[in-house]
Amino acid sequence: MKIVHIITRLILGGAQENTLITCRLLAQRGHDVTLITGPAIGPEGALFEQTKTGGYDVVVVNNLRRAVNPVYDIPAYFELKKILKQLAPDIVHTHSAKAGILGRYAGWALKGQLAGKKDRFPIVLHTIHGLAFHDYQNALLNKFYIAVERAAGRHTDAFLTVADVMTEKAKAAGIGTDKPYTTAYSAIEEQIFLTLPDPVAIADFRRKYNIPNEAVVIVKVARLFDLKGHEYVIESARRLAPKHDNCVWLFVGDGSLTEQLKSQIRFAGLEHRFKFTGLLPPQQIPLAIYASDILVHCSLREGLARVLPQAMLCGKPVISFDIDGAKEVVNEETGFLVAPENIDQLTDACQTLIQDAELRHRLGQNGKHTVIEKFAPTTMVDTIESVYQKQMELS
Repeated sequence: MKIVHIITRLILGGAQENTLITCRLLAQRGHDVTLITGPAIGPEGALFEQTKTGGYDVVVVNNLRRAVNPVYDIPAYFELKKILKQLAPDIVHTHSAKAGILGRYAGWALKGQLAGKKDRFPIVLHTIHGLAFHDYQNALLNKFYIAVERAAGRHTDAFLTVADVMTEKAKAAGIGTDKPYTTAYSAIEEQIFLTLPDPVAIADFRRKYNIPNEAVVIVKVARLFDLKGHEYVIESARRLAPKHDNCVWLFVGDGSLTEQLKSQIRFAGLEHRFKFTGLLPPQQIPLAIYASDILVHCSLREGLARVLPQAMLCGKPVISFDIDGAKEVVNEETGFLVAPENIDQLTDACQTLIQDAELRHRLGQNGKHTVIEKFAPTTMVDTIESVYQKQMELS
């Protein structure tokens, strides 16, 4: 098949990593694959480097930007239409909000032009990695996003989602209710998470961030940004620190709230108990997790946070707010689900794991066995490829 993927930008993120894995494996299977993306504005460099050895073509549309701006959006739409007409793909597969809207309309326009003139015309699919509307956002803005997605859903042949709950929420909002949905869990490059780092590397990592060898480390891997929930981790640490002298909290990531969070930590008198790594390259994330003992994820909105199965692949127990797709990987056999914003439950779960090394090991091993096949790249791409084939047969 001739396949075109369209994504807004190649920042370091789950949707982007998912898309690159998909493009690479589809190309390896003999398909003709092109990736269309926006320009390298922001921390895209590392992911753009990966495209050079992926075995597929990359086209950069300079006007394809994340922010809503007609000055860019209208030219981007017409440029996408032009590129798709030149490529004449069998499949147009979109990702992320902006590319998902413009790409689907452009693909559907090409479908309309070719219908009745050719035996084959493009199938238009969209992957929902996360939803633009959520409970922590202005109601009018939510209505706008839902209306836009409902309209785009009428220009979509089939949907893929990264978690069952994304399908449930999209359909509940009236998006593509008459279209087929398929869950394809977002693949992880598993080998780097399954490979135990050299103990010297782990010791060096701890030494670099002044973490004692005997410390129990609670790690959070996320952008330091709104709705990521770092403040809940800080409050639970304030309650736990006096009881557990051997506990250290590690924040992996960077973002606009860095100084605000550091100020909160200073106010709580916990500067010596919190460590910040800043932004780490993707290949160092496994080392950060292996150098830790417990992973906490307190985000208030996600599709299905990739860091949960990543930590499980490393054999670490996880504690997560019970939001969106978290319940599809976290249960009593792999960690703790706690009510969103419930600091009492979060604190109790952390304390249970801090005190019980054997439980940490057992939950971590259970988690590894649970996700190793579900999040394998071949599993995801097998599912995506089967959806393509089914839609081609129906067209």
